[in-house]
Amino acid sequence: MRGKRYIRFILIYVLLGLSFTASAMKQDSIRFSLLTCSPGTEIYSLFGHTAIRYQNGSRNVDVVFNFGMFSFDAPHFLYRFVKGETDYRLGVIPYPYFESEYALRGSSVYEQELNLTGDEKQRLLSILQEHYLPENREYRYNYFYDNCTTRARDCIERALSGEVVYPDSLPNKTFRSIVHEFTKNYPWSTFGIDLCLGAQADETIGARLQMFAPFYMRDYAGGAYIIDRNGEKRKLIAEENLIIDAEPDEEISVPFLSPNVVFFLFLLVSLFVSWLQWKRKRAFWAWDTLLYLVQGLAGCVIAFLFFFSEHPTVGSNWLLIFFNPLPLLCLPYVIYCDVKRKKDIFHRVVTVYLTLFILIIPFSPQEIDLSVLSLALGFLANSISHVLIREEDK
Repeated sequence: MRGKRYIRFILIYVLLGLSFTASAMKQDSIRFSLLTCSPGTEIYSLFGHTAIRYQNGSRNVDVVFNFGMFSFDAPHFLYRFVKGETDYRLGVIPYPYFESEYALRGSSVYEQELNLTGDEKQRLLSILQEHYLPENREYRYNYFYDNCTTRARDCIERALSGEVVYPDSLPNKTFRSIVHEFTKNYPWSTFGIDLCLGAQADETIGARLQMFAPFYMRDYAGGAYIIDRNGEKRKLIAEENLIIDAEPDEEISVPFLSPNVVFFLFLLVSLFVSWLQWKRKRAFWAWDTLLYLVQGLAGCVIAFLFFFSEHPTVGSNWLLIFFNPLPLLCLPYVIYCDVKRKKDIFHRVVTVYLTLFILIIPFSPQEIDLSVLSLALGFLANSISHVLIREEDK
């Protein structure tokens, strides 16, 4: 309890320090900086982080405005996260706390001092204070379109007496390709994200949308300039420094058992089991139960995202053809037919639609992971073995 009271006291002191008049601002030494933090190892930190640092040397104020605050303890957090209804909030953190947190987790922090006039600094502070009001503090987080990085950018742009001109956008960039850049050392995270993202994530995006990623924002800001109302040009960033040079606690190593390896092994096992079923003229109900239980449960998640989630791009997911709840619903019928050795229409339909799904993969507007092809081929082999067994039972 004492710790919480101490933190509250610090925040009240900070907020009191932030509330001063425009005339005082012009006399004080004010600096605003864009902070870009290197990625962590948790899935929510794989892409880095962005915040705004405010310093007032004469008043001994040094705080960070952080739009990336959230709590795992919030009611129904997991359900709301999957549904796309996660609320983030703006926090005001003393800079030493911010520095310690990122240094301890092994994340470097880059500081880009903003090249602002006195009036622009005043407006930026007012905008941030307005966002920090209790009624404005929380916002509906959207990973690609409204996150900690885009919020910081938008606040800075609103404060300027002119227009920001960013460098030309990098060509052939998509939401998925940028995500892959930051998850390349975490293949299971890449696979999980790819299962959820649809075809919309593979559309080419311009500079502004690329700025959802903190390090893209940093690069674009570094080359940007402001054109004021008089047509005069000045750089957006006055100076850049590496203020926390940290080493990760552990060296990142790509796991050997990546999705490609695991699902290729699954394909080999499925081919063997399918051959064994055909050889013995008998379907293995336990194997079917395992396959269609996993496929159906994964399909429930993807179908929920497709039809109900507010997350961007998930409503255009072609993987719904393969991962859907139907196998789960048909599982009792499949087991009954396996045990009674009866012909079932389920595997005939699955054979047709999986064949079509595999054939359209190269022509799909959606980038589909190679490991999904191994999965589909494994399920197809199982279905074909059932069809052959029933044909030979005639």
